[in-house]
Amino acid sequence: MFDAPPDAWYTCVAVALASVAVTGVATDLPSQPAPDAAAAANTVDAVAGSTYASAAEHPLDADRVRLRPQRLALRTDGETSHATFAFGPVVPVGDDPALARVARGVPPGRAFASLTAFEAAIETARERGSAAGWRPAADRLVVRHLEWGDVDVTLVDA
Repeated sequence: MFDAPPDAWYTCVAVALASVAVTGVATDLPSQPAPDAAAAANTVDAVAGSTYASAAEHPLDADRVRLRPQRLALRTDGETSHATFAFGPVVPVGDDPALARVARGVPPGRAFASLTAFEAAIETARERGSAAGWRPAADRLVVRHLEWGDVDVTLVDA
């Protein structure tokens, strides 16, 4: 009279499988929200849209970054966010140490031997940036808009 019905074991197995599925979904959820690519892009746009020489920095809360002339993407813990620049194209600095120095405040005349060398570095960085992949993110995004001779450029380094 107080015995379990014969089909009770089906219910026990179903509850156990549901518990395993819920646990699997819960452990796969990201531990933090996606990084704010729109805020970083707004910083780039504020500097790039300026009619005067200007610079800004934006803290990054991402593990990886993909910076291209028209957009950027930030990734952390499986979450990715993307944003497009309103004032582009910009020049992703990439691995060019001289451009990185200029982006961080060194006058271009001290980092490059000539205006022609500066223009060549900008063109090379734009070409590489168009197909840039994911790379480790720095702790901040650095943006600098400047003019040297007839070159008007916005450099972005992350």
